[in-house]
Amino acid sequence: MKSVRRIGMAALAVLAMGVGHATAQEPTQITMWSNWPDEPAKKDWVSARVQEFEAANKQCSVKLSFIPKADIYTQAKSAVRTGQAPDIFYMEPDQPEFLAGGFLEPLDDHINLAGIEDWAKPAWTSKGKVYGVPVEAYTVELYYNKDLVKKVGVEVPPSFQLTQAAFADLVKKGVAAGITPVSQGVGDRPFPGGQLLFESLLRKLGKDDYAKLLNGELSFKDPRVVEVMTWVKGLVDAGAYPKSFSTLKLGESHFYFYNTPGALTFPDPSWFTGRAFAAPEKGGMPAGFPLGIMKFPAMDAGVCPNCKTLAVAGSFVMYSKGKNKDCAGRLLKSMATAENGTKWIGQVSLQSGLKSDPDKIESPHKDYFADLIARNKDADYFFGTPLLYYRAKCADTYVQVMNNAFPAGLITVAEAGEKMDAACLKK
Repeated sequence: MKSVRRIGMAALAVLAMGVGHATAQEPTQITMWSNWPDEPAKKDWVSARVQEFEAANKQCSVKLSFIPKADIYTQAKSAVRTGQAPDIFYMEPDQPEFLAGGFLEPLDDHINLAGIEDWAKPAWTSKGKVYGVPVEAYTVELYYNKDLVKKVGVEVPPSFQLTQAAFADLVKKGVAAGITPVSQGVGDRPFPGGQLLFESLLRKLGKDDYAKLLNGELSFKDPRVVEVMTWVKGLVDAGAYPKSFSTLKLGESHFYFYNTPGALTFPDPSWFTGRAFAAPEKGGMPAGFPLGIMKFPAMDAGVCPNCKTLAVAGSFVMYSKGKNKDCAGRLLKSMATAENGTKWIGQVSLQSGLKSDPDKIESPHKDYFADLIARNKDADYFFGTPLLYYRAKCADTYVQVMNNAFPAGLITVAEAGEKMDAACLKK
């Protein structure tokens, strides 16, 4: 009888264990889409934040996918409308339709806003609420190959800023030597072709009038605007850009600059490091590449030669109709800290919209970061790129005209100005 009782108790214990296993709560899985599949330092930073979050929050798990930015936007535009969007996804402030459509969750009750730089919050603020965690910030820089620039006979001054005439001379000397003066391509991006022109317009006009230009309150027929556009048109006609300009993709323009065939300069946001500091076998800069950072040229009679664009780029947002907001909010909260901002700057060698502690930044590229800080030391920042201001038909016209047709040499200064005014100038 005792043996039967023991067998019965054992069976009940096994059954209880089975029931306990069956009813144990599985972690809530959230989905997250990130950009940067081909930028190792950024990819590693995101992966590490997710791993740390999962280790500290056993009740949550994350299905993380790295997807090219253009594909994320295409897929997300469809997914938010069908209710199938990921809980968290990559976004930049130049995609306002997601916010306007009510697809983004306000984050004020989910994260500690004190972890975000005050200057970065406005990029994601609407009606008093913050909708994004601004991990990536950047300035627009003018990178150059020190050896090639010296080879064509141009000496970069101690100010690191050429005059308008000296930059035109650099372009002509590069063409004469068979070296592409400016690596740039618009094959897969709506903005690179306008960088040299609009950074020059900022320096010519100063922040107030440049803001008017971007807000449709100043005509592209303004004599100062025409003067800068005419100068840029001269560079284009002289052969400043690659012959493959219209099809060359952003990643390819990096390789074009620092590898094959090589170029004198490369206008690019400071996120340049994401590709450049990858291993050479993965498309990064060759060891010992003579990288320098110039200032964009000073325009004749320019109001603000030290002006420079500062902007927020790669950020993470939460889907407003997601079913796992608790875990999604916890993940974003864990990311939005000064500690993580410090790690981002050190690992990626790029600015961040997260706060950081300069004394704790550890970077394998300290010399580069010192140069970047030096070029930005006396900068007078203007916040936001043209596509952060331009919307609808105006944005489409910018992409078609200023990003593509004008720098490709397909239309005149007058035609470009006419098209921009027709789409953007407020009557």
